[in-house]
Amino acid sequence: QVQLVESGGGLVQAGGSLRVACAASTVFFTTYVMGWFRQAPGKEREFVAAINWNGASTYYADSVKGRFTISRDNAKNTVYLQMNDLKPEDTAVYYCAAEPSRFPVGRGAATYNYDYWGQGTQVTVSS
Repeated sequence: QVQLVESGGGLVQAGGSLRVACAASTVFFTTYVMGWFRQAPGKEREFVAAINWNGASTYYADSVKGRFTISRDNAKNTVYLQMNDLKPEDTAVYYCAAEPSRFPVGRGAATYNYDYWGQGTQVTVSS
């Protein structure tokens, strides 16, 4: 069983930046693809970004490409999502997820059946 704990959410003005983190409770962190998803009120959960086990491969949703950066620190069992130029439509609960795989990530990472999910962290962007 892997526990994922997100942190770093908060309130930020449009155009600002925020970094959220997700700490994993597993010694096998490098065997997982890590993903970020978000869910806004009244909307379905949507894929944001994913990163492969060593950080060499990343994939982003079109809506965040060029603004968000996913990264991981395997020594700390943590994955990050740096969010720049935030917009009000980025307001959502952000969740991290883990899927056992050592393959590069691509379009398929958006639809993996991720095995583990965190509890989420709220990000609110004011206009």
